[in-house]
Amino acid sequence: MKVADYKELEVWKRGIKIVDRVYELMGNLPKDEKFGLAVHMQRTAISIPSNIAEGFVRQYTKEYMQFLYIALGSCAELETQLFITLKRGYINESDFVELEDELRQEMKMLNGLIRSLNK
Repeated sequence: MKVADYKELEVWKRGIKIVDRVYELMGNLPKDEKFGLAVHMQRTAISIPSNIAEGFVRQYTKEYMQFLYIALGSCAELETQLFITLKRGYINESDFVELEDELRQEMKMLNGLIRSLNK
């Protein structure tokens, strides 16, 4: 089955869900972090579905894969930032576990898509 639009991809949909969750969590950060860590995490989260979308519309598979690798890197970056927010006491353990699980699922999906495009 050929996907006609990136918005049909489950990996893109999960990326949007991650963005929404990050925005929710960042609303609880202290004021002095609103323009530091919070903004950085929001931008990193936005990078995930944005790169999936940009890669999808590229002409060549190799280009698409490169954007998927960038999205994968953004997942790892966001996971690190999430860990920092937990260590600083800005989020609770259950929010951390929930979002970390979402990120790990996203990374698995991205790796699977990359593997399928490599064939």
